[in-house]
Amino acid sequence: MVVRQPRYSKEEFALRGDEIYELQVRSQVEEGNHGKIVAIDIETGAFEVADTSMAAVDRLYEREPDAQPWVIRIGHRAVFRFGSRSLRKPA
Repeated sequence: MVVRQPRYSKEEFALRGDEIYELQVRSQVEEGNHGKIVAIDIETGAFEVADTSMAAVDRLYEREPDAQPWVIRIGHRAVFRFGSRSLRKPA
């Protein structure tokens, strides 16, 4: 089993991940993928989209074995939600 270690602080991880998502990835994945997960390597910008975070990260590791993955739910502010309230506005 490979033990991967983070190479960045939590703050740097979040900053890099959000920046890459907004500048490079978002426009490529948003249409037709609302609610899916995107895993982004914060060092290379490589990304994978899947229905679950585990699947997205696993696919990313297949392409980039040394990836430092940042995970985002497409169209949402957070990957996971606690409670029963939706972030979407009623129609």
